[in-house]
Amino acid sequence: MLDLLIILLEDPTPEPTEVKAGPLGFALWIFMILAVVVLGFSLVKQLRKAQAAKDAGLYGDEPVDRTDPTDPSESPATDER
Repeated sequence: MLDLLIILLEDPTPEPTEVKAGPLGFALWIFMILAVVVLGFSLVKQLRKAQAAKDAGLYGDEPVDRTDPTDPSESPATDER
């Protein structure tokens, strides 16, 4: 415990102007942005595949024909009261 106290007293905190991320920090930041973009594209691709499988009836639902113009789910909403 005494060692920690001595280290804290002898080790001054650097000023905000003395601390810089440098090129490694910038490269890591760019890599993280690219990783999020790749994950986003992958998510969209997987969601499209899952929707296509659902439309084909692979999950126990009735198959959906997206070209059928009489499909009530794709027709404009009408107020039927």
